[in-house]
Amino acid sequence: MIFYLGTHHATQRWFDLGVPLFVSRRVLAARKTLPETLPSLTDWALDPGGFTELSLYGEWRTSVYQYVSDVWRFAQMGCLAWVAPQDWMCEPFMLQKTGLTVADHLERTVRNFLDLRQLLGPLVIPVLQGWEPDDYHRCWEMYAKAGVDLEKEALVGLGSVCRRQNTSEAGRIVRSLVPLKLHYFGAKLTGLESFGDALTSADSMAWIRWRDRLMAGLDQQRLEVSCAA
Repeated sequence: MIFYLGTHHATQRWFDLGVPLFVSRRVLAARKTLPETLPSLTDWALDPGGFTELSLYGEWRTSVYQYVSDVWRFAQMGCLAWVAPQDWMCEPFMLQKTGLTVADHLERTVRNFLDLRQLLGPLVIPVLQGWEPDDYHRCWEMYAKAGVDLEKEALVGLGSVCRRQNTSEAGRIVRSLVPLKLHYFGAKLTGLESFGDALTSADSMAWIRWRDRLMAGLDQQRLEVSCAA
């Protein structure tokens, strides 16, 4: 399983760590200059910043074309493994923010992916959204009806799972989707211990308590051990 370190920073020294990073578009978009060409080992993935945007505005105000423009700009740094689409999270409090239903969020998530796939190709991955376990399978069916075979995708994101308090529930959702190569957004240690074997990759900000030691010069071997612990 590939583990991406989530970070709110996008300075050169973070990319120089030489480990996979999960970086927010909002952070990179705020920079006038981007980090230079990355070390060959630093694969990274792009988080569109949907949780923040939907929380603030109850909708996506970043257009598809602005997002695509940002992606191609960021891709010039090199080593961009994949980007997440502008999906719609389905936590109950997020539905209150948007005033929409889970079904609405699923439809918008799939539609956005289809638009981005036309413009970005396989660089953008599909994401399954939902809240109840059946929602994720309904979302899967919506992709299938749109002509997207998720079992053939190199990676499929799993959304609206990082804030669940019930690890067992998250595990049931993950294992019900086992045929898919899943990326788990916002993983917790207990979750990785329980169902990490069913994941292709995951990201997390939970490692942040080690930040000071990492940025003080922790070598890559110790970093990998810390992230696995």
